[in-house]
Amino acid sequence: MEQMDARLVDLAAQRIPVVILGTDVGQDVWSAGHDLGELAHDRDPIAYGKPLEKVLRRVRAYPGVVIALVSGSAWGGAVDLAMSCDMVITDGSARFAMTPANIGLPYTTSGLLRFFNNVPIHVLKEMFFTAQPLDAARAERFGVINRLVDSDKLEATALEIARGIAAKAPLAIQAVKEQLRILEDMQPMPVQAMEQIAELRRRVCESADFGEGLVAFSERRAPVFGGR
Repeated sequence: MEQMDARLVDLAAQRIPVVILGTDVGQDVWSAGHDLGELAHDRDPIAYGKPLEKVLRRVRAYPGVVIALVSGSAWGGAVDLAMSCDMVITDGSARFAMTPANIGLPYTTSGLLRFFNNVPIHVLKEMFFTAQPLDAARAERFGVINRLVDSDKLEATALEIARGIAAKAPLAIQAVKEQLRILEDMQPMPVQAMEQIAELRRRVCESADFGEGLVAFSERRAPVFGGR
């Protein structure tokens, strides 16, 4: 994550108008998301200052257009990364799975808000409650992705879109992107509600279930949750 963050800073300094985030077409996994080996019981693993959150903010604040090119499955934080991009282009192999419930992990309010702004509420609940992947066809139907194309046309489609955007007025695009980001973030919330959310997250981070989820993952076994 630190390398991606540094790379985005460098590209912004060079005034690169369009950035494509992606890996090789045809592989099974686009990104497995957060490194679970970095997680620790009793600590918020995806708090504001953590590397994942820093990269997500960097993508959203990038002074140009960031396109996610997704081939294969995206898991956990990788789905949040794709959602944070300005456009998402995929082939039919794309899958989007939000899996924090598999290890008893709470999710950030800012992260949930990103999904809330992009995914119908019942689909959002399905993704987080079941941890089952949302396939490319459903993702397109719900407006989660911009283009669903054949694998052999994926890179060409992304490059064509990128070239078209790069030919437009960069200051106008930057202004529109920043305006949209500000509008999207305008979620006034009473202090009492913020405190309630913080308490909910604290209880889950300190729960026995979260500790069990981490141990089960490291031992490569199914977790046994007790609701404590």
